[in-house]
Amino acid sequence: MPKSPTTPGPDEALVKDISYPDELPIVAWRDELLDIIGKHQVVIVAGETGSGKSTQLPKLCLELGRGTNGMIGHTQPRRIAARSIAERVAEELGTGVGGLVGFKVRFTDAVDDATLIKVMTDGILLNEIHRDRDLRAYDTIIVDEAHERSLNVDFLLGYLRQLLPRRPDLKVIITSATIDTDRFSEHFDDAPVVEVAGRTYPVEIRYRPLIDPTVPEPRDQSQAICDAVHELTLEGTGDILVFCSGEREIRDAVDALSDLGLRHTEVLPLFGRLSIAEQHRIFSSHTGRRVVVATNVAETSLTVPGVRYVVDAGMARISRYSRRTKVQQLPIEAISQASARQRAGRCGRLGPGVCIRLYAEDDFEGRPEFTDPEILRTNLASVMLQMTAIGLGDIEAFPFLERPDTRSIRDGTALLEELGAVRPGRGGRSNWLAPIGRRLARIPVDPRLGRMLLAADENACLDEVLTIVSAMSIQDPRERPLGKEQAADERHSRFKDESSDFLSWLKLWDFISTERRERTSGQFRRMCRKEFLN
Repeated sequence: MPKSPTTPGPDEALVKDISYPDELPIVAWRDELLDIIGKHQVVIVAGETGSGKSTQLPKLCLELGRGTNGMIGHTQPRRIAARSIAERVAEELGTGVGGLVGFKVRFTDAVDDATLIKVMTDGILLNEIHRDRDLRAYDTIIVDEAHERSLNVDFLLGYLRQLLPRRPDLKVIITSATIDTDRFSEHFDDAPVVEVAGRTYPVEIRYRPLIDPTVPEPRDQSQAICDAVHELTLEGTGDILVFCSGEREIRDAVDALSDLGLRHTEVLPLFGRLSIAEQHRIFSSHTGRRVVVATNVAETSLTVPGVRYVVDAGMARISRYSRRTKVQQLPIEAISQASARQRAGRCGRLGPGVCIRLYAEDDFEGRPEFTDPEILRTNLASVMLQMTAIGLGDIEAFPFLERPDTRSIRDGTALLEELGAVRPGRGGRSNWLAPIGRRLARIPVDPRLGRMLLAADENACLDEVLTIVSAMSIQDPRERPLGKEQAADERHSRFKDESSDFLSWLKLWDFISTERRERTSGQFRRMCRKEFLN
């Protein structure tokens, strides 16, 4: 609920005590940012990753007296980033997470009545629109990492553009890497752009392609990463950040690097499915050298500390919808030039850096300048369903940053018609949604999964299908820690059902439910660790 207009703003003593780390480039722009944010309803803040935008902007808003008639909402594209940023901001304000600074992600809500800064995923904020159409719970919205152009961000920016005339008291701050900022400014009627110049050092780019005509034997990616890391260890001290496309590639690289036996060197993975404790290890202090092998979560969402060198494999898993097969896929693709520059920039924060790219220079020059925004490579059924349920009208008239492809709109419409969610041939009308569609819009999962639940309810098997749908909509709760894969597989084998993976989920859920009933919360957590379960 929004705060009462009579509720006092942030404690004056707290505001006076706000301090800013001198080493962050954004601190040099503090006075200009305070002035521009105070004078304008929308501000675009552009700066390279690591400049301090994510952690310092909420504090600047607090210093301006924001948080008086609502919270300072701060969105992130990923759960791991939302949690880590909340922890960092809370630490700098001398408080713990869950009070003055809280965060909310799927399955975790650390926000209370005293919270002034709420860090959350963009999906959480979008879901709140259903019950808080004017976002009265907030007096400031910070949309972080807008340059990633996720579907959630594009939809949120379009919605905010419509909302701002109704909420003249609402301030919106959009942060982006220093790419394509003009598009964001134009979208919000030429909103001012503040370019936060980073204290960056020169980065030397070296190309070491997997297939080199001068080398008789081609290398696989793991060997190329090992060669690159060995080359960088000869350059001097400092940590190394290695970019891979996914969990499997990271595990292969970590195994290969561990086999090198590098002295005084710790090798750590970083990807979304890691436990929270394992994710936090990259932020802990350490002696010697650390090699972090990560997905593109470390490209923009998280700043890995201490990095002086980068190894870029040049690939990433990028979600794309296949109109032919009607399936959302996650193929491994070459990253764009903008992403490659982002990765290279990670090693120029502490001093002159070196980035080794495991592909040729002409390969880089031939890549697209930017990654396609998600709205151009996803099925639009879910967003069309939500827009219609909220009453936002025809998707083709909605103020998206980039208009969706007409064929994608047709595909989304066809899927909704197939699910029985809409009435055929009546798109854009206020009564286009069928009763099933109105029920689907209230279920926060993919419409196809939601339709499974509605059918299960009609066929008296809702408990079983609810478990299956829940498992399909989240990352696998079965953990396989590095070095303990075989032990984890043995523990998990009891849940396997040869006839169906779906029935395996039911066996796992039955086990979890029984154990939870018969154990205390502490015993249950210890059991989960023993059984390699999240």
